[in-house]
Amino acid sequence: MDDSSIADVVMHPVRLRIIQQLGGRSLTTAQLRAALPDITQATLYRHVATLVESGILSVVEERKVRGAVERTLALGDRMAHVDQAELRAMSDAQLRSAFLAFLGDLSADFDRFVDSEDATLRDFVGFGRVPLYVDAADLAAIQAGLSELLAPYLSQTGDDGRRRVSLATVLVPEPELPSAAD
Repeated sequence: MDDSSIADVVMHPVRLRIIQQLGGRSLTTAQLRAALPDITQATLYRHVATLVESGILSVVEERKVRGAVERTLALGDRMAHVDQAELRAMSDAQLRSAFLAFLGDLSADFDRFVDSEDATLRDFVGFGRVPLYVDAADLAAIQAGLSELLAPYLSQTGDDGRRRVSLATVLVPEPELPSAAD
């Protein structure tokens, strides 16, 4: 496994999109290509190789298809998540770049949704913003509660009529406003 930071590996826009496609499910390389049609095959394979080498993706199955080996991929043992220590270690420029990669991927997902011919998808879309007043302990409790709430929905359990949706969260602390006395 490569010792580079997870942030260095996953914060490339193509790699981020590959990881998002695999979250909670296993896909063959052919299925990945179909899910990401705007990425050339050579580019996709190069980024998949980087993600496998770093331990972020793992090959869960290999089988012969017309003389070639088709791999089935899933998220690997090394979580594809940038932790707080890595976020703190990023420069301002790296942090901005990582956030823009995240927003770009989210925007591309939204564009694909809007361009879809499936009118029923609108039943599953929503977005909003709400201010929260928290301290570090409150935030940890919210994150633990969300993890527990979402756990049953994080993996594909077969064809039970459930649709895959993407839930994106962003926490942006607001700087303190100057007091009226300043």
